[in-house]
Amino acid sequence: MKLIDHQLFCDLWLSAWTGNEPEKLRQFYCDDAFYRDPSRPNGIRGAELLPYFKSLLFHNPDWQWKALEIIPTQKGFCLKWMATIPLGSATIKEAGLDIVELRDGKISRNEVYFDRTAIFLAAQAKQNLQ
Repeated sequence: MKLIDHQLFCDLWLSAWTGNEPEKLRQFYCDDAFYRDPSRPNGIRGAELLPYFKSLLFHNPDWQWKALEIIPTQKGFCLKWMATIPLGSATIKEAGLDIVELRDGKISRNEVYFDRTAIFLAAQAKQNLQ
């Protein structure tokens, strides 16, 4: 896959993370895909993805993701990204990294890494106001 293909893929995939459309997001993943993020450090696979995406997107319908740098690898790419995450009256900007492996044009493995400290602090401050 060429770099321009990675850019187009990332543009479409990252936009699917916004707007609470988990079925749309799920279409980017193979049926047996492995997914790992800080909330699921042991990862989830296949049929577990859609329920997880439904919950995640329901609670974060307005977050936005932007590709900062795409680094091609033998099996896919690494993506450095910036997320804008509204949390009540606060908005968190957080950078992170995804390791993405592709198979037949879909994600077969996706590992997400970022520091959740700012998100936890904003959520804690929101709870203290309630």
